[in-house]
Amino acid sequence: MKPITNRRRFLLDSLALTGTVMLGGCDGISRTEWAPKVLNSATALSRAAQRALTGDAMVEEFSEADISPWFRPNGSTDPASVAYRALAANGFRDYRLEVGGLVTHPLSLSLDQLRLLPNRTQITRHDCVEGWSVIGKWTGVQLSRVLQLAQPNAAARYVVFHCYDDGYYESLGLDSACHPQTLLAWELNDKPVPIANGAPLRLRVPRQLGYKMAKYLRRIDLVASFKDTGGGNGGYWEDQGYQWYAGI
Repeated sequence: MKPITNRRRFLLDSLALTGTVMLGGCDGISRTEWAPKVLNSATALSRAAQRALTGDAMVEEFSEADISPWFRPNGSTDPASVAYRALAANGFRDYRLEVGGLVTHPLSLSLDQLRLLPNRTQITRHDCVEGWSVIGKWTGVQLSRVLQLAQPNAAARYVVFHCYDDGYYESLGLDSACHPQTLLAWELNDKPVPIANGAPLRLRVPRQLGYKMAKYLRRIDLVASFKDTGGGNGGYWEDQGYQWYAGI
């Protein structure tokens, strides 16, 4: 197992100050009454600290020689929804990404249309909350470019990602969504993203932990709050008690 990241160590130290230490894995988390409150307080503290120290800094990008021989998938690896199975059966030729909510220009974009937008390739590390890491080469469009096309309204504060993996959703603040390394990626290591890793399109946010990087993207909504989304906490795992801001 990889050594614990500085980010996770910071969170542990913050929790220890309150007399409580809690670690969550990708497949389970304590459901005690105090856990969400502790994680929420640590979220506010750590997010403020990270922004003060790093601002909008870029995470490290690696060389081709650093790419891991196998990019270990996280979370679901093969959605069972009928809609997703139909798209996969014809090579995702009928796939479209919907962008709506608090925007001036709702979008419905095919993979070909997304590929026509200026793209970015980056070799970055994926850090899982379980403690393992892997490095991969990703190509896609910066999320900020798609948001520019949709033109978020002044009331929009968050970007919510809905997935074909039924019930899974995630979200980012507009600052994280517009970071230059935040991608909607369609290639992994110079090949189409495999189904196990989120085909045909997945979110890449290398400044945050893996559970924030939603796979099997279906729809993106701009919202003012999370009150009408899932359990109201901004993400599937956040509804189970994970922190919303998972910066590293």
